Amino acid sequence: MTTSEREFTIAQARALMPEVRAKAAEIVRLRADLAELTLDLHTAGSSAMGGRPEAKAYEARLQEHVTWFTDQGIEVKGLAPFLVDFPARRGGRSVRLCWIEGEPELAWYHLTELGFAGRRPLD
Repeated sequence: MTTSEREFTIAQARALMPEVRAKAAEIVRLRADLAELTLDLHTAGSSAMGGRPEAKAYEARLQEHVTWFTDQGIEVKGLAPFLVDFPARRGGRSVRLCWIEGEPELAWYHLTELGFAGRRPLD
């Protein structure tokens, strides 16, 4: 089974959460820095944060962090806000255990077919 086919138990997904939260915090920081740098470059033509090379470096670092998630079999669903899904099974059905930046723990899931709109609390 490749990581893209990996299914997590709730315990497995929760065990990864300290690292998920740490990497997510770095993504949030990089995302904000890149947004500010890009705005400065587009509006003022320059930035105290750097220029195009620094913007490319932020993009590369963001991609490195996103790749960590996909290498684990975790699906990155959004960068702003940062949202991830852990493929799982619940009651014989395909579900996603989902976490969004700012949540203190992994406490939600949804049917795979429904996406975020179908979120329910984990029992």
